[in-house]
Amino acid sequence: MIQVLRDSNTSKFQVSEFILMGFPGIHEWQHWLSLPLALLYLLALSANILILVIIKQDAALHQPVYHFLGILAVGDMGLATTIMPKIFAILWFNAKAISLPECFAQMYVIHCFVGMESGIFVCMAVDRYVAICQPLQYPSVITNSFVIKATVFMVLRNSLFTIPVPVLAAQRHYCSHSQIENCLCSNLGVTSLSCDDRLVNSIYQLILAWTLMGSDLGMIILSYALILRSVLRLNSAEAASKALSTCTSHLILILFFYTAVIVISITHSKIKTVPLFPVLLNVLHNVIPPALNPMVYALKNKELRQGLHKVLKLCIKRN
Repeated sequence: MIQVLRDSNTSKFQVSEFILMGFPGIHEWQHWLSLPLALLYLLALSANILILVIIKQDAALHQPVYHFLGILAVGDMGLATTIMPKIFAILWFNAKAISLPECFAQMYVIHCFVGMESGIFVCMAVDRYVAICQPLQYPSVITNSFVIKATVFMVLRNSLFTIPVPVLAAQRHYCSHSQIENCLCSNLGVTSLSCDDRLVNSIYQLILAWTLMGSDLGMIILSYALILRSVLRLNSAEAASKALSTCTSHLILILFFYTAVIVISITHSKIKTVPLFPVLLNVLHNVIPPALNPMVYALKNKELRQGLHKVLKLCIKRN
């Protein structure tokens, strides 16, 4: 794949770089969006770093469920950082140009992190299913070894299945158009500029979405359906209410994550003139979940709140 990206400067490309125009239809005042986007990005970084610090500092949190939260935090920061620096360069310094290898590399990393995020959602849903529906088996099933194996599998799965995305994009013939009405190098957005047929790119994008994201979403829905059935059988109204509250907040973020992916894919596939909303949704999809996940998944957890208090007390003592 690296060689293909390096060869993207060869003579078959009449354009030497792409121009990321930013948000379509509002180019004159799009720089005003940098403030809320910067706040969201800073929130995503600070909240996820705080989660990692809490988990590292508190020995009581060195358990599989919190390891998944830590992996999710790393993935969240990677997902947001993949696109936000370039977006700020566009909005603040009008640095819209991006080389073809850099564009294809960004395309690859975005797909990897989105797939990793989806995979971690599955792992966390399975963790909650075992904890609530099979509590006696939880210590023997959800172990540190399980976390390592699941993480390695997700990394390899997404890394390998994503390779054809930038490779196929680099095979297209970009003969004249170089302006992308977007803030980032999305697969379908970039290949829409090609002068030859991009059907194979669209087909693989669809296969990738259904194979990875579709199967992940199916596993998540099944897990939470079984959790709901188990919760409704609980004799304790308080325990049922607590479990439903946690599952509901998780599902809201999960539904936003997958709904955004579906809307973005359909829009790029069916609409040639890209409107503002899908582009803005594409950007927010990469920064809102990283900003909100720590609060929804972590800060609602009693043990993590206690860990936060310990970290704050430690900081106060040192100062």
